[in-house]
Amino acid sequence: MLRPLLVLILSCWLVQPLAAAPQTVDWLDLLPEEDYQAMLDMPEIGHDWGEEAPGDFTSNLRNDDRDLPEVMYSTRVVEAMDGQQVQIGGYPVPLETDEQGRYISFFLVPWPGACIHVPPPPPNQIILVDYPAGFAIDDIYQPLWLNGLLQVDQTSNELADASYRMRAEQVEPYRGE
Repeated sequence: MLRPLLVLILSCWLVQPLAAAPQTVDWLDLLPEEDYQAMLDMPEIGHDWGEEAPGDFTSNLRNDDRDLPEVMYSTRVVEAMDGQQVQIGGYPVPLETDEQGRYISFFLVPWPGACIHVPPPPPNQIILVDYPAGFAIDDIYQPLWLNGLLQVDQTSNELADASYRMRAEQVEPYRGE
């Protein structure tokens, strides 16, 4: 009786390391080559995008005026990222809370204050995050680390268009690399 139990425990222990660790990705990894080059070639963009209302997390991530270079509206994606387990750092734009006030849905963007003092990122640099466990977001300038399944999924709501979606398994404050 002890031997089969020992075999079961050892096999589970040996299989555990075979589970793929999430691949750490950078925001540039989400840009197709043509968009990456267009971002490098883009002229400097001003930072006079208005004032932040204290505690207002509902700022619009859209720039519907189309006064920026075309790459800033790109929905082109890297198809190879679809279905990948990834870890990525970024800044939250809160959307929906649970009964305890924890955010279960938010956008993740590559820079803080996106849409407040700087132009919003293009849709292919916005990830719509679903996190059923919920996470308290007190400061949109506090970066986060997320682990989860990344999908190519063009979504749109009143605040933004996003080209990627993540079902997050872990959300925590960013502590550096």
